[in-house]
Amino acid sequence: MTSTLWLTLPYVAFTSFVLGHLWRYRNDQFGWTTRSSQIYESRLLRLGSPLFHFGMLGVIGGHVMGVLIPASWTAAVGISEHAYHLVAVSAGSVAGAAVLAGVGILLYRRFTVPAVRKATTANDKLMYALLAAALITGLLNTWGSNLLWGTYNYRETVSPWFRSLFTLTPEPGLMVGTPWTFQAHGLVVLTLIGIWPYTRLVHMFSAPLGYLTRPYIVYRRKESNAPDTRRYARAWDAPVTPEHWR
Repeated sequence: MTSTLWLTLPYVAFTSFVLGHLWRYRNDQFGWTTRSSQIYESRLLRLGSPLFHFGMLGVIGGHVMGVLIPASWTAAVGISEHAYHLVAVSAGSVAGAAVLAGVGILLYRRFTVPAVRKATTANDKLMYALLAAALITGLLNTWGSNLLWGTYNYRETVSPWFRSLFTLTPEPGLMVGTPWTFQAHGLVVLTLIGIWPYTRLVHMFSAPLGYLTRPYIVYRRKESNAPDTRRYARAWDAPVTPEHWR
C-alpha cells in the first residue's frame, strides 16, 4: 500500500474522532448511551461483558506499552527486547483471547435473542464487524508474527510511524512493506476510530459521576383498595385534596 494512504487516512480518522464527538455531544446527548439491552437478557451479558471490557483494558495497556513507548525507554529501565516480547506475547494472548471470547458471546447473544436482535441497528452491525476484524488481525499479529511464521519487530516500523503522526512529522514510508496483518490491523483500527463517535462506543467517555450525588428514585406501588398500614404510607400515598393548596 502506498505511503499516501498511511499519511492521509490517520488524520482523516483522528479529525472525525474529535469533531464527531463534539458534534455528538452538542446535538445528541440523549443518544450518548450504550442503549443497554440488559432488560431483554442478562445471563449471557453477565459473562460476555466483563470478558470484553476487562480484556480491553489489557489490550489497550499492551498497545500503549508497545506502540506509544519507544524501545529505547524500556531498554533504559533494564527490560531486554526478549523479555519485552515474552511479556507482550503472553499477556497480549490472554487479553486478546478474553476480548475475543467476550465479543463472541455478545454477538451470539445479539443475534440469537429475538428482542436483542430487533434492537440491533445497522450501525451496531458495522461496529461489531470492525471490532471483530480488529481483534482477529491483532491476534494474528501477536501469534503469527511471533509464534507461527517467525518474528517481526513492529517497534522499528509500526510504532515509530504511529508516534510520528502525533509529533506532526509523519513517516508513512515506515508502514510500506510491513506484513499484511499489520497493515490490515492498522486499516481496520483507523476505520473504527473514524466511525467511533457515531456508534454506541461513545459511552467509553462517560463517567457515571452523577450517580454519587443524584437524589433517590422513589418507586410507588400500584394503588389498591386494601388499606395501607405502613407508618409512612400517608406521606407518599395520600391523595392531593384542595386543602393542600390553601
